[in-house]
Amino acid sequence: LDAADILAEKGISAEVINVSTVKPLDTETILNSVGKTGAAVTAEEHNVIGGLGSAISEVVSENYPVPVKRVGLEDTFGESGSAYELVEHFGLTAEDIAGKAENLLR
Repeated sequence: LDAADILAEKGISAEVINVSTVKPLDTETILNSVGKTGAAVTAEEHNVIGGLGSAISEVVSENYPVPVKRVGLEDTFGESGSAYELVEHFGLTAEDIAGKAENLLR
């Protein structure tokens, strides 16, 4: 939500959907959203490989191809630290997410 607020301050409208489960995936909501926005950015405190971003990328690519950016842990092992330290370390702050969304739309 904070990333959407940051984007709004820059004149970029973002729709936020809460995907509470990857299985079953709410494909209807996802496809409706990308139909309106023309892009998708996923953010998760998890590895991007095999996670939410991968699932959404599959749905989007097969049904409504638009640019997709997956924000999360890259192909790396997790590390220990406070939640704040890890979010900073792995580039998952609201500012990081907003920046990656903005770059996707350029």
